[in-house]
Amino acid sequence: MEKKEQIRLVIALVLSAIVLFGWQYITGPSAEQKAEMARKAAEAEQKTAALTQKSQDAAKAATEAAPVPEFVPTDGVSVTVDTPLYTAVFNSQGGVLEKFILKKYRETIEKDSPFVDLVGADAFAKGPLGLILTLNDKEYHTWRRGKWAFSGSDLTLTKADGTKTLTFTGQVDGYRIERVLTFHPDSYLIDEAATVTNLTGTGAEGALSFTAAAKSMSDESDRYNPTRVVYLTKDTRKELSDRDDLRKDGLSAPGDLKWGAIESNYFLFAIMPRTENASLSAGMQGDIFRMAVSDKATFMPNVAKTLKTSYFVGSTDRKMLAQMPNDLSDTVNFGWFDFLAKPLLVALNFFYGYIGNYGVAIIILTIIIKLIFWPLSQRSYASMEKMKKLQPMVAKLREKYGDDKQRLNQETMALYKTYKVNPMGGCLPMVVQIPVFFGLYKALLGAVELRHAPFIAHLPFTDLPWLADLSAKDPYYISPIIMGASMFLQQRMTPSTGDATQQKIMLFMPLVFTFMFLQFPSGLVIYWLFNNLLSIGQQLMIARKSKAPAAASND
Repeated sequence: MEKKEQIRLVIALVLSAIVLFGWQYITGPSAEQKAEMARKAAEAEQKTAALTQKSQDAAKAATEAAPVPEFVPTDGVSVTVDTPLYTAVFNSQGGVLEKFILKKYRETIEKDSPFVDLVGADAFAKGPLGLILTLNDKEYHTWRRGKWAFSGSDLTLTKADGTKTLTFTGQVDGYRIERVLTFHPDSYLIDEAATVTNLTGTGAEGALSFTAAAKSMSDESDRYNPTRVVYLTKDTRKELSDRDDLRKDGLSAPGDLKWGAIESNYFLFAIMPRTENASLSAGMQGDIFRMAVSDKATFMPNVAKTLKTSYFVGSTDRKMLAQMPNDLSDTVNFGWFDFLAKPLLVALNFFYGYIGNYGVAIIILTIIIKLIFWPLSQRSYASMEKMKKLQPMVAKLREKYGDDKQRLNQETMALYKTYKVNPMGGCLPMVVQIPVFFGLYKALLGAVELRHAPFIAHLPFTDLPWLADLSAKDPYYISPIIMGASMFLQQRMTPSTGDATQQKIMLFMPLVFTFMFLQFPSGLVIYWLFNNLLSIGQQLMIARKSKAPAAASND
């Protein structure tokens, strides 16, 4: 090869090398991309190692596990659990609830009224307390698809007893299920440990869902006490009572569930998962409320996996709820006025402990609240008395400036300023008491202890029930009409302000309040009525005091 050809060959090799390495430099991954690729490779390696270890553990567990006993299905029978608080009837075909009867609560105030059943015949068909096994996105309603066996007997628990258990065993599409339900004699709590054993040779990703189903716990038209679905997660509390929305869209919590509940003001059917990532889905089918709380799980061949949960099926007894796990006490929530309603209920129960009548306890509580606001009301009523004395002067201003409202207002305000009278002072006590009113309103509406609690059981000199349930409206509307009359009297004692149109509008206020209170719980009407009577008495006292110096000066 000649020297020139050698030089050309070297140059060609150098240029080729430059093109090759230069292209790789320009188009190759950056340092960050290389680091990300390395991280993913490491994760893939770890995942592979974990799966390998999991398979090895599963194989070891399968070797060490006790042999699964032979399964012999039996016919579905009813099994009764009787405690001091309730009688629960289970069906051994899946361990679902047929009935859950509360011994301390009747449907109505009639003595022979049946006790409250929180399940109902129609809800039984939906499998309350049943398990749904999900395997590779396919759901098995175990009480329908499985075969079950039961060899125990009815349970009776007394206060002296500890906990007792029922065990239901089933087999669903190659999976063995053992449900152990634990009952407590002193609460509505039911604990469950559900063990699922995969008897097939193939593992499956899936979930186990614990379910609830119940009839409506209140009348559909009862807007003050709706049956609703509520849930609490780590971050939020949500509820939905609109039945159309529950039927159409339902309510769901994707994870971090503390509890889900079907509840009314007085009763609830709640599920409390024991895992941190449980999810909830709920809705209505027909007139039945349904709810499922799901725990994701991997079911390895011949490996028993146990998932736990707790149920609370009973009344909204706040003392009992306070002892429950997962912040179940938050099922009782009085909204914005929760911070006022709960202390008021504590006070109400304190007085009831001595008196034994919630109606009288409400009156005592009314007096206490009135005394707390007494100084404020005193100044307000004194201001109104001054305004009353200025009414002749205000009337003259109206005659003089009646056609010029702006000038009339200016002169009237100047008159009040001269005599140091605040025309808004009369409204201040009512404004301040509004939060207390709403707090007590929510308390009386939602407190289970006031359900069917009587004040005056019968209309005097008759056998007609009257104020026999402080959580219900007055059946004859007597107390709201008297309350409206007291408002009208109180209004007549208060000097009127504003123009003639405003005064006429104000005259309708007692009528409007009376109409509103016709449907309110009678306990709330009693509170407002006695509050009005006490206010009238206070106004009369102030009026007498103001007249005494005037009479002395005339002498």
